[in-house]
Amino acid sequence: MRFIDFVKEEIDIIKERDPAIKSTMEVFLNPSFKAIIGYRIAHKLFVKKHYFLARWISQRTVRKTGIEIHPGATIGKGLFIDHGNGVIIGETAIIGDNVTLYQGVTLGGTGKEKGKRHPTIGDNVMVSAGAKVLGSFTVGENSKIGAGSVVLSEVPPNSTVVGVPGRVVKRDNVRMPREDLDQVHLPDPIANEISRLAKENEELRNDIKELKARIEKIG
Repeated sequence: MRFIDFVKEEIDIIKERDPAIKSTMEVFLNPSFKAIIGYRIAHKLFVKKHYFLARWISQRTVRKTGIEIHPGATIGKGLFIDHGNGVIIGETAIIGDNVTLYQGVTLGGTGKEKGKRHPTIGDNVMVSAGAKVLGSFTVGENSKIGAGSVVLSEVPPNSTVVGVPGRVVKRDNVRMPREDLDQVHLPDPIANEISRLAKENEELRNDIKELKARIEKIG
């Protein structure tokens, strides 16, 4: 794909997925646009082994946008970074098509691995604000990572993950995160468990109350 095609594609993506954008010219002020275009340039240089120049462009982009994408990362088409300050994408990360990342997301390593150290993110994945995905495993396509989650192991396709450490709480959600960008209304297994325990406790109290009444009646 020609560089101008990347630019046009990125303009269309930001206009599609950022409701705050009212005109095409505003796209050029968007940090996500600057960061991804900077990455495309740096990545081409990195592939050609112009490592210093690639990192120089990458670091200039970090200072301007607050988004750090290592030029060695492999990123498909359609990446959208919303309010991207604090986003970090490691050198060996692989990102599929139509992925959405929110502010504070880290696609990093654990510090214990060599070679492939960073995660592989499948197509149509959404990683919500502040989530950390750490290690050389795969997050399956069409999955959602909840805000603030820390994901340390494989995520099957079509899953919803929440918590620290991240737990799969829903499978086979057919909605595509690219079209469904709701990062708030995700399942909460802890709240559900508390609700279940409260209900059981109330039933036990009623049983004890009824048993006491029978004993008093007999006595």
